[in-house]
Amino acid sequence: MHFVVKVFPEIIIKSPPVRKRFIKQLRDNLRLLLANIGVEIDVQRDWEKIEIRCPEADAQVTAQVSDVLARTPGIANFSLIHDYPLGDLDSIFQHTLRHWREPLAGKTFCVRAKRVGKHAFSSVDVEQYVGGGLLQHSEAKAVALHKPDVTVRMEIRQDRLWVLTNKIQGLGGYPLGAQDPVLSLISGGFDSTVSTYLCIKRGLRAHYCFFNLGGRAHEIGVKEVAYYLWNKYGASHRVKFVTVPFEDVVREILEKVDNAYMGVVLKRMMLRAAEKVAESLEIPALVTGESVAQVSSQTLVNLNAIDRAIDTVVLRPLATMDKGEIIDISRKIGTETFAASMPEYCGVISVNPTTRAKLHKVEFEEGRFDMTVLERAINERHAQNIDEIVDELDADLSVPVVSEVNAPAVVIDIRHPDEQEANPLTITAVDVRLIPFYSLNKQFAQLDGNTLYFLYCQKGVMSQLHAANLKAEGHLNVGVYRPERPSACAI
Repeated sequence: MHFVVKVFPEIIIKSPPVRKRFIKQLRDNLRLLLANIGVEIDVQRDWEKIEIRCPEADAQVTAQVSDVLARTPGIANFSLIHDYPLGDLDSIFQHTLRHWREPLAGKTFCVRAKRVGKHAFSSVDVEQYVGGGLLQHSEAKAVALHKPDVTVRMEIRQDRLWVLTNKIQGLGGYPLGAQDPVLSLISGGFDSTVSTYLCIKRGLRAHYCFFNLGGRAHEIGVKEVAYYLWNKYGASHRVKFVTVPFEDVVREILEKVDNAYMGVVLKRMMLRAAEKVAESLEIPALVTGESVAQVSSQTLVNLNAIDRAIDTVVLRPLATMDKGEIIDISRKIGTETFAASMPEYCGVISVNPTTRAKLHKVEFEEGRFDMTVLERAINERHAQNIDEIVDELDADLSVPVVSEVNAPAVVIDIRHPDEQEANPLTITAVDVRLIPFYSLNKQFAQLDGNTLYFLYCQKGVMSQLHAANLKAEGHLNVGVYRPERPSACAI
C-alpha cells in the first residue's frame, strides 16, 4: 500500500516556516490516527505532500487508511500509488493499462504525466503514447483533452513510475492543532454540529460546552454527537466536554424577565457562562450555530445585544447559510441522523419574542435577575475529556461491559454502515446483527425481550451511551461488548 497525500492548497502558498509547521502538524496527526489501525504504517512528508506506505497492508487495511485520510482536516486529495521501475514508453503504457483498462470503459479520458529527472522522452511524449495505447486497448469512448470524464494520472520520478488510481477528495482546510482552540456551544441539533465541524475543518481544536436545561436524554444525545464529531474528524487531539447545569438559570429567567426578552437574556447568560469556561481552558473564542434571521433571537439587532454581554470573540460559521445548506452539510458529515432524533428540551419559549432588542431594556430586565444563580451554575460545571465521557454515566444507568460473548447472547453492531462494511465484525459461534445507532431505539423494542444483547462500536463509547439510554427506558437485557480497551488519544 502506498498513498500520496496532497495538502490543502492554502498551505502551499504560506511562507516556508508556516508551510513546514502545518505539514509537520498534518504528518503528526496522521501518525497518531493511523497508529490505531494495528499495523506498522510509515508516514513521511516533504514540502508539498505526505507519503504513506505499508508493504504488508491487505485490502482491509488499505480501506481503513483511506477512510482516515478522507476525514482528516488539511488534506486536499489523496491517491493510491502503484510503484514500478521505470522502463521505456511501452513499459509505461503496459503498467498503466493494467490499472485503467476497466475504469475507462464507455468514458472519455485524458492522460496527465508529471516528470522529475532527465529522460529520453518528454511528459507530452508519455501522454500521447499512453493515451493512444489506452484508446486502442480499452473500451474507452474517446480522448478528451478538455473536461474528460476521467483523468489518468502518473508521475515519473527519476527511475520510478507511479501510476495513480482512486483519487479521493479530502476535507481541505488546515491540520487540526495548526490554529488556536475554540469552545463550541453545542445543543446537538443541525446548526451547532455543523458549525463545530466547519471549525474543526479549519484546523480549530473544538472543545464542547453544553447547557443542560433539565433533560437527561438530551444530555446523553449531545454527548453522543459530540463524541461522534471528535472521533470522526478530530481524534488526533484530546478535547473537553463541559456541562453547565442551567435549570436554575432558566427558572430565574421565567420568574423575573419580561416574556419578550427571555430568549435574548438566556443567550446572554449562556455567553457569560461560556466565557468563564473558555477562560478556564485558555480558549480565545466561542463558536455558535446561529444563522442570521433563522429565529427571532438571531436578527442582527438581537445578536448585537447578545454579544454585548461579553468581551470574548464569538464565531458564527453559519451566519449567512440557509437551513437547507446546513442540513445538506449535516447529511454529508453524518450528523443528520443525530440531529433529527435529538431529544429536545426548551425551557424558555417566548410568546411574542422581540426581534429588535433595545440594549438598555435588556440590561433593565437583567437587573431583576439574581446573578448568584448564574455564578452557581458556572461553579457547578462538570468538565471531562471527551474520550472518557462513558466513565461519567450515572451509576444507576451502568450496564455490563464484557470482553467475550457466548451464544445465545447476540451482539449488535451499531456503527455506521460505512464502518461496518470497511471493518466487519465477526465472532465465532455468536449471532452478530447490524443495526446502525440511528435505528437502534426504534428496532430494539421489537427484539426478543428474553435475549441478552450486547452493543458494539469501535471504541465502546457510543455503545455504552446507547446501552445506558436503553436501560433508562426500561430495557434490562442490554450490555456492551468491548473486546479490547479503547486506545488513548493524543494530547
